[in-house]
Amino acid sequence: MYGFEVKVANGFDEAVSRVTEELKGEGFGVLSDIDVQATLKAKLGVERRPYRILGACNPPLARQALDAEPDIGLLLPCNVVVREDDDGVVHVSFMDPVAVLGLVGRPEIEPLAREVKQRLQRVADRLR
Repeated sequence: MYGFEVKVANGFDEAVSRVTEELKGEGFGVLSDIDVQATLKAKLGVERRPYRILGACNPPLARQALDAEPDIGLLLPCNVVVREDDDGVVHVSFMDPVAVLGLVGRPEIEPLAREVKQRLQRVADRLR
């Protein structure tokens, strides 16, 4: 698995706001916010359910990762997906940093990846 998810009772827009706030509580900021629904509509004329990709970054932890492995930026930031199903159920999915950063194959990255995962897991737990 390369991620984990929770279903939330909130509507889509409220879920995006809650995720952003909960990420802040764990020291993450949202560096990027890709509105996939709007992009597909504008570029391809395709109608889709709401779908956003939030690029979350915790600057002190990112710095540690970059100090250990300069090219690790290829695997950053931690993506968080907020999406709505056809039946209106909203899902929040988190990239699993242990799985993704494990691609680097550097033992010194493992504790950092575990810390990031614990923080993201706490966000997921608070969204339930």
